[in-house]
Amino acid sequence: MRISVTSDLWSYLHETTKTVVMYGMGNGADKILAACAQKGIEVADFFASDGFVRGHTFHGKPVLSWSAIKEKYGAENVIVLLSFGSSREDVLELIARVAGEAELYAPDVPAFGDGLFDDAYFLEHQDELEQAYGLLSDEESRRIFENVISFKLSGRLEFLYDAESDMECALRELVRPSALGAVADLGAYNGDTVRELLDAANGSIRSVYAMEPDARNQKKLQAYAERETRAEVIPIFAGAWSSSEVLRFDASGNRNASFGENRSETLGDRPVKWKEIHAEPLDAVLNGATVDYIKYDVEGAEREAILGSKKTIGQCFPALMVSLYHRNEDLFDLPLLVHDLFPSYNRYYLRRKRGIPAWDLNLYIRKENE
Repeated sequence: MRISVTSDLWSYLHETTKTVVMYGMGNGADKILAACAQKGIEVADFFASDGFVRGHTFHGKPVLSWSAIKEKYGAENVIVLLSFGSSREDVLELIARVAGEAELYAPDVPAFGDGLFDDAYFLEHQDELEQAYGLLSDEESRRIFENVISFKLSGRLEFLYDAESDMECALRELVRPSALGAVADLGAYNGDTVRELLDAANGSIRSVYAMEPDARNQKKLQAYAERETRAEVIPIFAGAWSSSEVLRFDASGNRNASFGENRSETLGDRPVKWKEIHAEPLDAVLNGATVDYIKYDVEGAEREAILGSKKTIGQCFPALMVSLYHRNEDLFDLPLLVHDLFPSYNRYYLRRKRGIPAWDLNLYIRKENE
């Protein structure tokens, strides 16, 4: 495993004499601001892209435009911390414009869980990272793994640009939709990934078990299931978990709705709408039915969801797609978990959709004859 950085972003920011400013607001900015405070790094101002400033404030400071930041400090005198993510080309272009004028980094903070992927974390888990790297089956996977770690440590966007994949090719070659008959989509959202799978399946898929815990998403998923005629889409309005439980759930209605890890009434400046929901293991949902493919994108609950699928996986060894980007440890913990539980899986492929930061990082796992 070849890592291309020698020191982490947080150490660099702590030593810099430049003014640190933050590009963007919201929950991501809250987390980065908290990390900066933890590391003793002062953030001087917040800004939005030119044309997107509406006179609002963030953490008691007026949100400036990029032009105002340049006028106030000079582009050559600031370090910009990107505090939001996107895969939209128009937004990536705006980010690229700022990065072309000033020193810009995208600090890596986990969506769920605690701690930072800094030098100390890397050294603590280097053996596990090496073991996960050793499972990977092709050069593209290894390139992505190395570049993602280099990005997490440095915040430098060039590592993300070197860790992109053709996701249509990944779906076609690694999931192989036209060979599937029954599938389980854990974290089905509004049915978007079900639709994508059916579009590529050429009519082979007969049934889809679609699990989704968020009430707003459930309504959209139900409406989609009623419209879909190519396969029977079976909505299951529960979270994917390791056992049948009632869990507290952040039901704020966004794409990243998640099981709560604390009882705070806010996350940063955002009020949290906690709700109790029912969670089920996939084994109980299927009750002995078999599937050919399972997708795990359950906002930080991937480990529990895999544990709740052990009977199903051991029965029929479906192809798996596991998201590896919600928690710091996902990059090594989830591949090693599957390998430890099911050593007969012998193909591990890592692919990542274009975007900032290192989101949509997916591990495709298959059992194939040698």
